[in-house]
Amino acid sequence: MSRLLLLVVVFLAAECLSSKRAVAHAILLESQPAARATVPPGPSEIVLRFNSRVDHARSRLALRIGQAESALPLDPGSPADVLATSITLAPGSYVLRWQVLAVDGHITRGDVPLTVQAP
Repeated sequence: MSRLLLLVVVFLAAECLSSKRAVAHAILLESQPAARATVPPGPSEIVLRFNSRVDHARSRLALRIGQAESALPLDPGSPADVLATSITLAPGSYVLRWQVLAVDGHITRGDVPLTVQAP
């Protein structure tokens, strides 16, 4: 019986530790523009906010147009949980692709599709 109790305690401890580590993964909380938004053409601020701090030096933001993808420069003065940049957008369909390294050492990736309306 004590062996079974020991196994249960070890299992529960492992579950608690692994769930605490998972909380630190960088999860996109909000984006500006929002996913699937339609925005006017011209200058635009891109802001992605995450649930945890991200390593800006090892994080990436790119703009995908069809099959072409261009890296976007990150604003070095943005908060620790934010990727931000400024860009001028022409009419069309785009995908913002992001990749961040969270404080837990894990990389997460995602896409934010958006449309720029014709004038």
